[in-house]
Amino acid sequence: MNRIALNPVPAVSLAERLNAECFCMTLDRGLLLRHLQNGTNVDGLWQNLEVSRPHLFAATPAFVAHEDLERMLAVVTAVEHVAKLEAYRDAVLKESPTIARRDFGPRGVFMGYDFHLTSQGPKLIEINTNAGGAFLNAALRDAQRACCKEVADRFISPMAAHFEAAVATMFQSEWRLQGRTGPLCNIAIVDEAPEQQYLYPEFVLAKSMLERQGFAVTICDPATLTYAEGTLRAGGLAIDLAYNRLVDFMLDRPEQDVLRRAYADGAVVVTPGPHIHALLANKRHLVLLSDPETLRRMGASEADIAILAAVPHTRLVTPENAAQLWSERKRHFFKPLSGHGGKAVYRGDKITTSTWAIIAKGGYIAQELVAPGERNVEIGKARETRKMDVRLYTYDGKLLIPAARLYQGQTTNFRTPAGGFAPVFAV
Repeated sequence: MNRIALNPVPAVSLAERLNAECFCMTLDRGLLLRHLQNGTNVDGLWQNLEVSRPHLFAATPAFVAHEDLERMLAVVTAVEHVAKLEAYRDAVLKESPTIARRDFGPRGVFMGYDFHLTSQGPKLIEINTNAGGAFLNAALRDAQRACCKEVADRFISPMAAHFEAAVATMFQSEWRLQGRTGPLCNIAIVDEAPEQQYLYPEFVLAKSMLERQGFAVTICDPATLTYAEGTLRAGGLAIDLAYNRLVDFMLDRPEQDVLRRAYADGAVVVTPGPHIHALLANKRHLVLLSDPETLRRMGASEADIAILAAVPHTRLVTPENAAQLWSERKRHFFKPLSGHGGKAVYRGDKITTSTWAIIAKGGYIAQELVAPGERNVEIGKARETRKMDVRLYTYDGKLLIPAARLYQGQTTNFRTPAGGFAPVFAV
């Protein structure tokens, strides 16, 4: 077991050294499974987790400089400052579907801001609504064992109780922001075929956590919902709030029709809802956020514009600029406007001509390529390098929990040995 002395060296240098040279495995998998079992009273799901999802959790932590964590939070603040500007809201909402234009008040639970760490500081590569993994990462954080005194003193501290209380407060805030005055009682966690989702274990964990905070919670497919006389129901339960895990962000599909009508009528609080996705998470907005002159014209402060230099330069792919972008493709990462979960995204140097023919028609952004950070890991006696990104789970611009994802390939994938979610240790 290698130990890196935590000497007073520059923070970024220390984080880089630890990510490169510390091979300690701090995850106690047995303890994690016991936490999950005891926290949910569900047996078979957790017993099978190591088989069904062997690469969901990494055994090693990721080290991030305190300075970089502060920079990432400053970027989140700057983005959400800009999103409050009237000119910005007018510009992005006029291109959004009608259902997204009405602001019911909620801020959107579990925003996810994804960063790559570079020598020039963190770079914001994507903004997500309904970002998955926060509940799992809280459990993961509490299943770490100290490999040495330095780790015990600096990094090992309980998280779950604080996280659960913060989550309960967040959902209650969403309820009140939509003008509700009575108590929030009944919550539905909504996704298509939830038991078939890769992160279904998180739904079970979220249900148990929220129930401990006094809510009645059900997990359901939107196709099973009913709506009559101003009340949305899941089975016999009248739903006050829907925790939305759907990737149909505008509730367009026929299966979402009931939820869509209840949302449009203001009969149920849906969080995160279409409005928040249209305001913050449409990938088209990365074009705007990386354009200082446009931000200046919209009234953004010079301080926020300077902070948003952390957003890699991004352009919308159009038939008019397709030839130029093809010639510059090795310098870009291409993402579909309507995509999610790393699907149909391509590094420019990996694109085939047949794939480019699809991208060139439009519906994609070209983002300046920013290499992810790296974390070295041990597998048996071999040492290998994994890519690393950092996600901040936030609410109303405030940090709920940070997490890292270790992986190989073009995007995060939970298919990589020694990869998966990793706790962030700030140094």
